Amino acid sequence: MAVQPPPPPSITPRQMNLLRIVAYMAWSDGQLALEEVELMLNRFSSLFATGDSQKQLQEELRDYLMQNIPLEESIPKLESQQERELVLKLGYEVIACSARTPDEPNINEKEEIAYQKLKQLLQISPHVVERIEIEAKTEINQQQKGGIVEMMTRGLEKFMQN
Repeated sequence: MAVQPPPPPSITPRQMNLLRIVAYMAWSDGQLALEEVELMLNRFSSLFATGDSQKQLQEELRDYLMQNIPLEESIPKLESQQERELVLKLGYEVIACSARTPDEPNINEKEEIAYQKLKQLLQISPHVVERIEIEAKTEINQQQKGGIVEMMTRGLEKFMQN
């Protein structure tokens, strides 16, 4: 019997693209911590669903976080410059917030390669990339206590209001 992909979650294609790209960046070093998955599921489900449907959505999204979809499949589906900038910022925040070991830099070599690939695929001007990176670094420094998921949630909330 062939393995079938999970059924599509009850979020919009636009939301799915954002989720896939950020998840790809989280996977870029080959590891995704269970605690990080749980926190992302809680935050994304609170953005994309309400009430009792949040638990169901968490289970649906879990399957997609585990898939690690290539950027080349998701980037072309972004609809606007605003989406491209949001994805760049969230992707940067995901890889810049923590290190796998105390001796490792926050952005390790594999993450840096993935980030360069993301920038190339997004085709955002160097000036805009620099502005986004400064914003992300500032937020990381200001919100270290809240963690990556809190920063991602704020960014997604701002984006979804537009």
